[in-house]
Amino acid sequence: MDSLDQMNLLREEGQPFVLATVVRVEKPTSARPGAKAIITQDGKLTGWIGGSCAEPTVLREAAAVLQDGNPRLLRLCPPERMGAGPQEGVTEVKLTCMSGGTLEIYLEPYRPQPQLLVIGHHPVVETLTVLGKALDYTVTVMGLEIDKERFPSADRIIEGLDFSQPKLDGQTYVIVASHGNYDEPALEAVLPSPAPYVALVASKKRAGAVRKYLSDAGLSDQQIARLKYPAGLDIGAAGPQEIALSILAEIVQVRHQGAPAKPEKSLPVETEPQTALDLICGMTVRIDTARFTASYNGEKFYFCSAQCQHRFEKEPEKYLSSKPSVQGEVAKIAHAPDHPSEGVQH
Repeated sequence: MDSLDQMNLLREEGQPFVLATVVRVEKPTSARPGAKAIITQDGKLTGWIGGSCAEPTVLREAAAVLQDGNPRLLRLCPPERMGAGPQEGVTEVKLTCMSGGTLEIYLEPYRPQPQLLVIGHHPVVETLTVLGKALDYTVTVMGLEIDKERFPSADRIIEGLDFSQPKLDGQTYVIVASHGNYDEPALEAVLPSPAPYVALVASKKRAGAVRKYLSDAGLSDQQIARLKYPAGLDIGAAGPQEIALSILAEIVQVRHQGAPAKPEKSLPVETEPQTALDLICGMTVRIDTARFTASYNGEKFYFCSAQCQHRFEKEPEKYLSSKPSVQGEVAKIAHAPDHPSEGVQH
């Protein structure tokens, strides 16, 4: 499957990804201008944009691009070439284990259009539909006593409570606003889904009764803790229009921060992948996917490439004694993805 076919397939499936394209090189490099790779949300890279030293950096930067939605130009170069090119709009990363050349790679995010699923038939739903379309969401209205005439801005109307119809994925934001008419069955259906935001338009007292129902219905504490109530940012909103505005503002916040709004009882914080520093070149290496490792004196070390691993295994004492500051970072496992030894963001 070529890059274009894979991109089309990912788009049809609604999967976010990053297209990495080599736009410029300074020899010697193994990649050539026009070389492409696709990086999916799970960190899988398909294609070719350089060797084993370039790949971890591209994967890390691609994850950041998917997070904020902003494309970026990445320059990978040896230490002596840092700052040699134009700096504005460039993320420059020092790599000591490359062949001595420079790679410039453009990272372009592709994120599916977000979906707004509004369940209910009251005035706040009408305003959410209009505002959602103004923000370029695909809007689906679902519930009883609804029709296209009442919600002309909606892309789709689902009459009734058949929860097998709406698509619930990582780009779907759900607001339940039936005002007690069918809050419970709606939440029972949507909370187990991967939707990053599920909110209830209700008072705290009413939400407490709903949470008890959900617990009795067999939903887990973790699933129930995902429920955001009252829906929306606390901006002192009064009336359906302002409440709808506060909800959309909260969804925008969730989208750009990449995490659900904090509910009254928060979920356990999902930790970032653990990383360690390559003792040879100073690069950050993900521990869970590291392919090159070595043990010495009861301690495990991680490397970005076979070359770095081999150099360490050949003379471990040399690198442990000559780089004490790096050794300390390796031993403690670093969590900062943009370690100062890796490069400078411009």
